[in-house]
Amino acid sequence: MWRKKESSTLLLHGIIIYSHMDKKRLKRFSDRDLLHVVLNAIGKIANERDVDKLLIIMADMGRDLVGAESCTLWMLDKERQELWSRVSHSLKEIRIPASHGIAGHVALSGEPEIINAPYEDPRFDGEVDIIMGYRTRNLLAIPIQNSEGQIIGVFQAVNKGTGESMFTQEDMDHFLIASTYIGKQLEAVLLQEEIETTQREIIFTLAETAELRSQETGYHVKRVAEYSWLLATLAGMPETEAKILKFASPLHDIGKIAIPDAILLKPGKLTNEEIEIMRTHTQLGYDMLKHSDRRILKAASIVAMEHHEHWDGKGYPRKTAGEDIHIYGRITAVADVFDALASHRVYKKAWPMEKILTLFREERGKQFDPTLVDLFLNNLDKVLEIREQYKDQLETPPE
Repeated sequence: MWRKKESSTLLLHGIIIYSHMDKKRLKRFSDRDLLHVVLNAIGKIANERDVDKLLIIMADMGRDLVGAESCTLWMLDKERQELWSRVSHSLKEIRIPASHGIAGHVALSGEPEIINAPYEDPRFDGEVDIIMGYRTRNLLAIPIQNSEGQIIGVFQAVNKGTGESMFTQEDMDHFLIASTYIGKQLEAVLLQEEIETTQREIIFTLAETAELRSQETGYHVKRVAEYSWLLATLAGMPETEAKILKFASPLHDIGKIAIPDAILLKPGKLTNEEIEIMRTHTQLGYDMLKHSDRRILKAASIVAMEHHEHWDGKGYPRKTAGEDIHIYGRITAVADVFDALASHRVYKKAWPMEKILTLFREERGKQFDPTLVDLFLNNLDKVLEIREQYKDQLETPPE
């Protein structure tokens, strides 16, 4: 149990600013009320899985604890020797040299700073104010460290918003509550991001290996990923889930790795028996991925199994129909077929766009989910932007 003296350092004299219409309404709280605010923020952080939303909650907590107009979480990019605004209430994402400004000084020195007359301080860099059309009256900045004591960023509050002209040591004590917690959470976030980035790179490498083995183009999986993400968001899928599908859909044909070369690379028409063997790539892909507990790989197992199912139940491998086909499979089916038809292959030329659109209109409600076809065709401009952005290099159509 905390002693009174210890708790006063963290909790006494808490000033919280409610950001309602006027954004200047001041209300004083007791120790218990301030503790409630802190625990409420921590509770939100504990339950938030989206990285960007998590960091915004932490920035909100810091802003409210000191009654600032805004807070910025600067991340230190050691490789480029830059600070960049990962989260901010007042800034777009910008980059500044790590040696510039008060934030840069704090990042390099490791010492917190309260600056109540920034334009009189030679270390202050007014470039950001000019860029953003903002006026910094005062600021408070604290270095953020990881568990090894290395500085990974700077947490900065700007402009005391209570009508008082200066930040105080009391504000610094309150800001320390937020910055200490942010340091621990941010380290976990960065580690999770590194794990997820590595996972995505492995997924794309595996997917491209499967596509190249079957003589598909390297950008096919990237385009399928982007088309899938676009369709998912247009269909109203939550952002986090749409991102999962984006990273899962490239593995739709991973099962082809297990198909014999004699069939996979056969230049001529496949026999009925060979077609049945080729179709097993859906089950093979599912079997490869189904045991993973990772959200992306679990989604990929569904995509692998169901991306050849048809809305009318005439697809494979299970002849699932309609909404019984998982939305992941229905979306990837549209993305995959469109890209396959629109791209040159060693064995065929790309179809003319009008012919592709005619096929999708004809297969609406047959092969494809009619709602997804409508969304796809009504947003063709966005689809074609993706196609152009990830255009295959040295693309030469067959004779």
